Amino acid sequence: MLEIRIAKTAGFCFGVTRAVQICRDTAKTTGGCKTLGPVIHNNSVVESLIKDGAVPVGGIDDITPGDTVIIRSHGVGSSVIDKLHEKKAEIVDATCPFVARIHKIVREASDKGRFVIIIGEENHPEVQGIADRCDRCKVFKNESEIADWLKEDEQNSQFPVSVVSQTTGNRTNFEKCSVFIKKECTNSEIFDTICNTTSMRQKEAAEMAAASDVMIVIGGKGSSNSLRLAEICREHCQRVYMVETAAELDASMFTADDAVGITAGASTPAWIIKEVNQKMSEEIKEIIADGAEAEAESFEAMLEKSIKTLHTGEKVTGIVAAITPTEISVDLGTKHAGYIPLSELSADPTAKAEDLVKVGDEIEAFVMRVNDVEGTVMLSKKRLDSVKSWDVIEELRANKETVEGVVTEENKGGVVVVVKGLRVFVPASQTGIPKGEPMSSLLKEKVKLRITEVNQPRRRIVGSIRAVAFEERKAKAEAVWNDIEVGKKYTGVVKSMTSYGAFVDIGGIDGMIHVSEISWSRIKQPSDVLAIGDEIEVYVISFDKEKRKISLGYKTEENNPWTKFTSTVAVGDVVKAKVVKLMPFGAFAEIIPGVDGLIHISQIADRRIATPAEVLSEGQEVDVKVTEIDEEKHKVSLSIRALMEPEAPAEEEAE
Repeated sequence: MLEIRIAKTAGFCFGVTRAVQICRDTAKTTGGCKTLGPVIHNNSVVESLIKDGAVPVGGIDDITPGDTVIIRSHGVGSSVIDKLHEKKAEIVDATCPFVARIHKIVREASDKGRFVIIIGEENHPEVQGIADRCDRCKVFKNESEIADWLKEDEQNSQFPVSVVSQTTGNRTNFEKCSVFIKKECTNSEIFDTICNTTSMRQKEAAEMAAASDVMIVIGGKGSSNSLRLAEICREHCQRVYMVETAAELDASMFTADDAVGITAGASTPAWIIKEVNQKMSEEIKEIIADGAEAEAESFEAMLEKSIKTLHTGEKVTGIVAAITPTEISVDLGTKHAGYIPLSELSADPTAKAEDLVKVGDEIEAFVMRVNDVEGTVMLSKKRLDSVKSWDVIEELRANKETVEGVVTEENKGGVVVVVKGLRVFVPASQTGIPKGEPMSSLLKEKVKLRITEVNQPRRRIVGSIRAVAFEERKAKAEAVWNDIEVGKKYTGVVKSMTSYGAFVDIGGIDGMIHVSEISWSRIKQPSDVLAIGDEIEVYVISFDKEKRKISLGYKTEENNPWTKFTSTVAVGDVVKAKVVKLMPFGAFAEIIPGVDGLIHISQIADRRIATPAEVLSEGQEVDVKVTEIDEEKHKVSLSIRALMEPEAPAEEEAE
């Protein structure tokens, strides 16, 4: 009985889907555009695009000033871009993101002075575009050509080389070339640039061909990836037929007992596969006309399973095939090329695609729009997450759990926080921002909040940041009270100040530093030393758990000026002092900040004076002699007169 299997990966790839869609959209919005060469290697698709207004041209000479020109998925070289600019053309870049990545790799390698080796077909437009972006490069088909090049000149193996592959290259061939280059070249770096979809398609084709009597490869005769699929199939299967349209199928290709495998190149749209489907079904009916068709499943039925029709609003599961700066490509296991625009990936505007998904990840999404003609389907993970999140949000509210979200916008009444893909409104009074201060400081910040209200019919969710902050502060305060003891040190933040002291948050609770405990020097107010927001080291002087009061100290013995003074100055030393205050009985002079000494009126001059002002003035610096230090009362006596009196003459030695 005839058995038919269809490859899951057959049909349009992500890059081709994207390029075709760009062509149609551009032609529609501009009223007509030109493409540098056919966008894809499929005559039927190209003819369809021409009808839409996207006309392929042979080269730059066919471009006139003001034309809108589409760079096809193969990409072009820098010189082509420059010429288009000279022509004053409007450029729309539909280069496949995988090809664009190769452009970046080879440009960076060239900038570093490295020699670029490209594994691929020299005349292929993708390879030509890559080569044009290199300062020095060489294109090779296989290991043998590389070996010949190395034999030409021994210095070739000494070049620092960077190796890339045409995106539709044969992986086995590329791996052989890479191993050889690593072995023969002293300084090489290898970049695996074969498209993931291409690799999967080739692998599946090889496995299917090995288990089939006949392989049908649907694709354009000028399509590199379709030709390579046929080549891979021939390595494992003797009867391989490559067809571009259904008209090329013939009943003579099969027998009633054949196992037939079907695959299609990246340039083959779903509607061509369907045409092949109809033709194939007719041929099968002829082959099994003896009545066995009742026992056999028609090719049409099997193919329809593979190209399952998707519907808007349906939930689907797929595998992430590629990640680009604008969208995510998803393999749905059908002939549809699924993609998720970045705007539909996550409700968090700050999220990066590469942080959310990885190639090979399984992903669930809603179907947003289906294009059966092109075989594409736009998906949304954000919408599906939103639906799932309502139940989660309601459960979080019921359990009074704390959640995290990102503040995305501010309005007159409060801020909006995105939590699990849903918008949560936080009233201004629940933001924790003091009244009158702007809430814009919260924008793009990750915050913790509590869900306080959920109304799904009205699609309204309300939350509170303040409630979480209050509970966290309360928990921290209890931890402080449980462990507090006199002398314990804390790192705190100055929260507010009064004329008599400063209040410091030491972790959920405020303690007060009296003005007398802020500095060893005389200060008029706390702001002479501290500022709101300062992070300072404090210690506990006393506390009252019942009244919830804590007295803190800021000045320490280590910075006590009296200790510093007595450790460096002794009675009899001469020091420089600054007169800070004049009194009837003498003058006070600052020896070091925080330590003053008294110069009694009798010690100011070597004559009798009525007031200290006759000799001294405030702010004047004078040399003084330390005559007495009272350790207990922290008092110092100074004298200027002692420096004026001549020393007693030494006794003469007896002759």
